[in-house]
Amino acid sequence: MSKSSVLSTPLWRRALARFTASESDLAAEEAQEDAVRNGGTPCDQIPDRTKACVCGTLRSVTLRPRGGVPALEAELFDGSGSVQLVWLGRRKIAGVEPGRRVKARGLVACDDGQRVIFNPVYELVCPEKV
Repeated sequence: MSKSSVLSTPLWRRALARFTASESDLAAEEAQEDAVRNGGTPCDQIPDRTKACVCGTLRSVTLRPRGGVPALEAELFDGSGSVQLVWLGRRKIAGVEPGRRVKARGLVACDDGQRVIFNPVYELVCPEKV
C-alpha cells in the first residue's frame, strides 16, 4: 500500500480492514513492510531482466539437478510474491534453510513463468528483536 493511499484512507476504514483481514493477509502485509524496510524491492514489482534486491523468508529449500549439475533452489517469499533463488553447482549452503530471512541481489530472469535469480549474492538477515 502506498503512502498516499494510506493518508487518503480514513483511519477507521484502515482499522476495520486490519480487524477483518485473515491471519495470512496480515502476515503477508507485515512481511512486505519488513522486506521494504530492509532495502528489498517487492517481488511483484520486479520487471524481468533487471538487477534487483529482494528480502524475505525462505519457504522451501531443495536440491534439484539442472542439466546434470547440482543446483540448490530456495523459494523466497516477501509478502507480495516469491522469487526462486538458484545456486548452480551447490549441494548445500550453511544457513540457507526454510524459515531463514535472506536478503539477495542479482539479475531477475523468467523461467517457466516464474521469477528466478541464478547464483545470487546473499546475506542472512538476523530476526528483529521484539
